[in-house]
Parts: sequence; structure tokens; C-alpha cells
Amino acid sequence: MANHAPDNSRRRFIKLTAVGLAAAPFANALLSGTARAADMVSETDPQAAALGYVADATKATKRTDATALCSNCSFYTGKAGEASGPCAIFQGKLVHANGWCTAWAKKAA
Repeated sequence: MANHAPDNSRRRFIKLTAVGLAAAPFANALLSGTARAADMVSETDPQAAALGYVADATKATKRTDATALCSNCSFYTGKAGEASGPCAIFQGKLVHANGWCTAWAKKAA
């Protein structure tokens, strides 16, 4: 009888190939250092319209605090000085820093 050792290199190759194929769709997201650009919220978006969102706070008829802007709202997570940033109310979509909606809440100091 001949002694035949199993071909471990072939088995290993097949396992690694299967794992690689399963992970391939995620590789681009994991290896790229850039995030996908988010969409701007439109004033005609149903949720934005329900909350009275306007891109220019000076045009908001329901705004009672003249200093209330998206940029100083607790739901706004954009960086200071940028023209737009993500908003937690609109599922991370971008809002104008000078915008406003009825969900505005003063950012804690």
C-alpha cells in the first residue's frame, strides 16, 4: 500500500479562497479612508416639511429665537464653520448650518 498524505495546501487554498470571496464586498469599505457623501435634506422631503425645515433660518415663520440655527442645535453633528453637516433628526443626512426646523434644541455648552 502506498502512503498518501493529504494535500493540506490545496485544502488551505480552498478555505482561504472561500473566506476571501465572502469578505470581498466589505474590503473596499474597510480599506478606503473616505466616507460616502451624504445627501442634503430637501425642504420638500416629507419629514423636513413636517418639521418646518428651511435651509435659510431667516425665512422660518415659526422660529421665535433669532439665534436658533442648525449649527447651534443639539442634533447637529457637523463641524463648526462648515456650510453643512449631519443631523440626527434626519437620519444623518446633511442640513445647512444656517437652516432651522421645529425640532431645534439648544446645544449644551
